[in-house]
Amino acid sequence: MRKQIIRKLAASVVFLALLGFIAGPVHAKKVLLKVPIAFATKLPGLGETIKWLGDRTAILSGGTVKMKVYEPNKLIAPFEILDAVSAGKVNAGYTTAGYWFGKMKAAALFSAVPFGPEAPEYLAWLWYGNGAKLYQQMYDDGGYNVKVHVCGIISPETSGWFKEPINDVSQLKGMKMRFFGLGGQVMQRLGVTTSLLPGGEIFPALEKGAIDATEFSMPAIDKLLGFHKLVKYNYFPGWHQQATVFELLINKDTWNGMDKQQQMVVEMGCRAATAHALAYTDGMQFEQMKENVEKNGVKQMYWSDEMLATFEKAWMEVVEENRAADPGFKKVWDDLATFREGYDLWESHAFLPRAER
Repeated sequence: MRKQIIRKLAASVVFLALLGFIAGPVHAKKVLLKVPIAFATKLPGLGETIKWLGDRTAILSGGTVKMKVYEPNKLIAPFEILDAVSAGKVNAGYTTAGYWFGKMKAAALFSAVPFGPEAPEYLAWLWYGNGAKLYQQMYDDGGYNVKVHVCGIISPETSGWFKEPINDVSQLKGMKMRFFGLGGQVMQRLGVTTSLLPGGEIFPALEKGAIDATEFSMPAIDKLLGFHKLVKYNYFPGWHQQATVFELLINKDTWNGMDKQQQMVVEMGCRAATAHALAYTDGMQFEQMKENVEKNGVKQMYWSDEMLATFEKAWMEVVEENRAADPGFKKVWDDLATFREGYDLWESHAFLPRAER
């Protein structure tokens, strides 16, 4: 009799455990993340990345987390996403931290850094150095009620579309150009008047002459915005953005209300989306570069050593200005610089060609 009771109790425990395993996700509080985005979903590696994740989130979470993605300006304007998420007007948003440079100078360092790091080094710092901790701390110290996730990265962009070849820095003086992030500060030092226009506003500005030149992204992305129809000289390398990071912001109250499994779905989903964005966009650029030359009449240009040295010198001046003016920028820059010094040991031995020392 005792053995029968024990067997029945054991069977009951197993049944209840299985029931809890099966019913747990069903009874979890469901979360709908309404995600306004800064970049159209038609743009590979930009808005397309969060749509890619959103299309998979419900399946990954067993239906307990869903994402509804809103095109730019459909719910929130791109430059208002951070404030809207923090205030709870929406519970999530997808953008890039470089847009918040006017609010927090350090934000630009979590988006794109002139003259590196490239994508693998950037992710190493963000995920396995101090980057992610400093990233969240920046928002916390700034009083923003958000949880930030790295949720996308792309390789180098081109560094500009121009109406004519640029052979000397003097040609930049007086030019009006759409330019992003810290690279924009470099161009300002060289006499360029810069503006940070959202992607959808760039072509009309070029067409009307409000700007003379622009940079935006990679060749296959720029194609969708039609720059090649108006300006024919496309310059490489993307010294100003050797890699660009994108962020998923979630209102902290929403984030804290999610259970551990739901949070893990978002965290691991963003890591998968980051790998997707990097590989997907890298795989499509060479075909577009060939098309630009063969069908669109584009001249693919490469900056001279002299021009690259000029950009880099101006960049280091920008760094020192920002370090001196802003403790937050200094803290993040110094940590990133220390990490990069260490990474140089690996990079100088492991990659081809070996850098000159």
